[in-house]
Amino acid sequence: MNYQNRLQQLTELIKKAGKTIALTGAGISTESGIPDFRSKNTGLWNQYDPQEVASIQALKKNPESFYALNFQWWDVCLKAKPNNAHFALARLEKMGWLLGVITQNIDGLHQHAGSKRVWEVHGNLKGCSCLSCKKQFDMGQLHKQLRCPFCGGLLRPDVVLFGDAMPEDFFMAEKVMSGCQLLLVIGSSLQVYPVASLPQLSSKTVIINKEPTTWDKHSDVVFHEPASQVLCDLVDSLNNLQGPFYTGGDKTIHKI
Repeated sequence: MNYQNRLQQLTELIKKAGKTIALTGAGISTESGIPDFRSKNTGLWNQYDPQEVASIQALKKNPESFYALNFQWWDVCLKAKPNNAHFALARLEKMGWLLGVITQNIDGLHQHAGSKRVWEVHGNLKGCSCLSCKKQFDMGQLHKQLRCPFCGGLLRPDVVLFGDAMPEDFFMAEKVMSGCQLLLVIGSSLQVYPVASLPQLSSKTVIINKEPTTWDKHSDVVFHEPASQVLCDLVDSLNNLQGPFYTGGDKTIHKI
């Protein structure tokens, strides 16, 4: 099926769905210059073993090495700007077609683009906390020193590391998925559990990812085109119509 036919099919699916949610992964942020994890040639996990560099055990074993490596790409995340895919999702929410975004990303770009309902199931880069006394700080504290200024305990970022328990946002996302009629999976390889199990909670699924996923064969429509192209075209094809969650306000998509 050609692109225009698939786009029309997606448009009809979202018009008929009473509850549409987006699930985003690292692939939506690659157009903002942030590398993803599992692409064949550029994925971070092709260069590093995540258990060796991005786990709670790695942090405790060698904090200096852990932070020296991870700050390289965290700084890229913190300096990045939203791309048109992020802006398009924010507009779909304002137009009332999208309830909100469940994201595996820690870059905060959905909020920067204007999305209001975002569940960050892998945490974010806003802050850090002490493993010993549990005091919380903004992320700038980690740039100053790796240990708590109050008790000397090791500081950790507010992101989900390998070996961590899932945060409250994940369990909220599971509840939000109840009754989901259409899930837009955008830029996720759906290889990391338990987040990869969320599509099972939706009646219908659309995949928008540059590379094939294990869910392609189970999905109603599949796009391997860039997320910004598909989502901007979707906004245009809805022609400023109001969706079931529309509450008023500007519906124009801003291009960058």
